[in-house]
Amino acid sequence: MTPFLEVKEMRKSYGAINAVDGVTLSVGPGEIVGVIGPNGSGKTTLFNSILGQIKPTGGAVEFCGEDITGMSPLELSRRGVGRTFQTLQVFVKLSVRDNLIASAQEFKGTMPGRLFAKPDAGCGHHADQMIDMFRLQHVAHLPAGNLSYGQQKLIDIAMAFMPAPRLVLLDEPCAGVNPSLVDQLRELLLLLNKSQGGSFVVIEHNMDFIMKLCPHVICMVEGKVLAEGPPSEVQANRQVLEAYLGN
Repeated sequence: MTPFLEVKEMRKSYGAINAVDGVTLSVGPGEIVGVIGPNGSGKTTLFNSILGQIKPTGGAVEFCGEDITGMSPLELSRRGVGRTFQTLQVFVKLSVRDNLIASAQEFKGTMPGRLFAKPDAGCGHHADQMIDMFRLQHVAHLPAGNLSYGQQKLIDIAMAFMPAPRLVLLDEPCAGVNPSLVDQLRELLLLLNKSQGGSFVVIEHNMDFIMKLCPHVICMVEGKVLAEGPPSEVQANRQVLEAYLGN
């Protein structure tokens, strides 16, 4: 099976510091891959190198067989690649519904067509479906900035999925989220994976979350892949345990 995403010997250096040091990974169609590792292990730098936020020092990235190395985030987004960040990316003065519409309208027709289209740019029905899926009906009309951090996190993730991307990279989706929402978030991601058929790569420090969500897990330490495989194998790996508990 041809990988959906293939990262080959990715490197990113800052002077003598190798933040990402020869990372190779592949993600198949519909696959959910987890990336774990201690703080400073290079996880977010890897994401940023894949997604064009920073220029990699070396290596290559392919998406659906196409070389996308060094492409801008906008170019990648138009090819069906989405992401979330550690920090929230919501429009605090817009309503929840309008946040979702704004995140998808870029992909609807041409600029002149959008200027003269309906106010919801033809995205309203899909926005309502996502609001139902994320259980945000009771706050859909409220400004996003009025909601709790956990609710804004759900909006942020829903926005990433509004354009129905084929690949989504999620950077610490559980960070700052109330533990009562973590199980709901995992169920949502599994549902989105099933309904939209896309592939996910998830960075997360919540080990229980990642081990229950991802059939394949990669552990990074000091910019390199230390171990990878099924969750149970990675979790039992002595080197992984030492990386988390011994440093």
